[in-house]
Amino acid sequence: MHRPVDPPPHLHSAYQAFAETLARCPDADFLCIPARAERDYCPDGESFSYARMAGMAAEIRALLERSGFGHGHRIAVMLGNRPEHFQLFLAANAIGAMIVPLGFDQTADEIAHVLDDSAVDLILSVPSQRERTEDALGKIAGTPQHCDISALPDRFAPPRNPGLAATPGRATDALLLYTSGTTGLPKGCRVTNDYFLHGGQWYISRGGRMTVRNDRERIFNPFPMLHMNAGVLSLMAMILTGGCVISAERFHPASWWDDIAATRATIMHYMGVIPPILLAAEPNAAEKRHHLRFAFGAGVAPATHIAFEKRFGFPMVEVWGMTETGRTFTDHLEPRSIHTRAIGRPLPGLEARVVDSDDREVPRGTIGELTVRHTADDPRKGFFGGYLNRPDATEEAWRGGWFHTGDVVRQDEDGLLTFVDRTKNIIRRSGENISASEVEAALASHPDVVACAVLAVPDDLREEEVLACIVPTAGARQDATAAEALVRHCRERLSYFKVPGWLLFRETLPTTGTSKVQHRLIFAAGEDPRTVAGCHDLRPLKAALRKSGYADDAKGASV
Repeated sequence: MHRPVDPPPHLHSAYQAFAETLARCPDADFLCIPARAERDYCPDGESFSYARMAGMAAEIRALLERSGFGHGHRIAVMLGNRPEHFQLFLAANAIGAMIVPLGFDQTADEIAHVLDDSAVDLILSVPSQRERTEDALGKIAGTPQHCDISALPDRFAPPRNPGLAATPGRATDALLLYTSGTTGLPKGCRVTNDYFLHGGQWYISRGGRMTVRNDRERIFNPFPMLHMNAGVLSLMAMILTGGCVISAERFHPASWWDDIAATRATIMHYMGVIPPILLAAEPNAAEKRHHLRFAFGAGVAPATHIAFEKRFGFPMVEVWGMTETGRTFTDHLEPRSIHTRAIGRPLPGLEARVVDSDDREVPRGTIGELTVRHTADDPRKGFFGGYLNRPDATEEAWRGGWFHTGDVVRQDEDGLLTFVDRTKNIIRRSGENISASEVEAALASHPDVVACAVLAVPDDLREEEVLACIVPTAGARQDATAAEALVRHCRERLSYFKVPGWLLFRETLPTTGTSKVQHRLIFAAGEDPRTVAGCHDLRPLKAALRKSGYADDAKGASV
């Protein structure tokens, strides 16, 4: 099925796209909530048709409009993945207002930063989050009205900020998504209607192993609505094709396959930590009952990728994307390169250029920073609208007419892009650049590893050394012998200088709402991981393995 990469020109908003599908198939499922008995909403599971959701959105829209809300106003929502989030988004989008999602995992300080930076006119939250939201409000000036979504008033207080006189359209800000803030306070990415429409159209136009059928697909997405993965891509892909969003509040390994089967999912979304956990589980009958056609995600190690597809019987399409870009690179065309960390090739609509630290394009096969732009006359077409209140940061990211991603990649002669690492995840050891992700992939291929994280630690002689944090499988050894076995396992797959010099076993690793490991939260600020009890110093073994000529050292490191 061939679809254009650009959305239909007559569409001007996410809500207009929803209204068109509503008119065409009002009784089709728009939203499905999987059953979960202990949850405080939809414990038995529930489905919402396009018509039912439209009616719910109309009620909130009327309340907003009679309270004076309209184009340009901002509404913070702390609703998780509840049906009310979708209801509020559609209502706000219909009148040109912006939604600012807050996360259940955010601290009061983090919430306060978002509220202060975004200057919202209204906050809507669920009862369980009221106290934390009030704590956050106590930390900022100019407190907006805060209402419980379960007990809405007949009218809200009037908006604090003036609205916009212009008619809402593609340039209207629809969503404000805050970046992770690993290099400073989180920045608010302005997500416009144009971004929504382009992101959804891009998803459904890929074809190949990512072919999306009209009126038949059901996307199971376990990630929070405050991320573009769930908040934009899967939502708009289903709206544009008359499909159904299956919104789980998080990843539940024990019930994953039962939930997939019960909700009749045809597509699932994942992040790198999910496949190894599912693979580590004992085979069961539920995993054979699914109707999945493909999975969409990022960060899976090659060995895990191969084993997952063999066991579960459907392709995992590795992608690359970020909040600022909306669209993604996708390795969706056969023959796919699942034995590598390939993320696909540039195609019309998303162009790539790999550059060095001076923004000079590097030769094919050389690693460098990935920069991207649209192939149209406007390089920012379909991208985010800029960082809120940070025009300097926006222009710096777009220097030279290319958006600088901060990701390190390699591009082959045939144009295939392979992900190497985040720039900040490169470890400098004795003059060598080591990708933390590459070491993580080698560790993840060991059967006793459920999850892992690789970090840099200081080294007086070599500048930095490689530290690995390992979450082992149940019953696996966690002693020096096990640590040495993991180093030998890595040495069989990596050059000498890349294998861990330090290794620490952990019961868990901190993750984001999208199941990405939060490397910066593994250790407390100022804590030296090498001094943590149980941290194994494997540098003597590493040196011995080098001297033994264990495998061919492509780089020939001398230290």
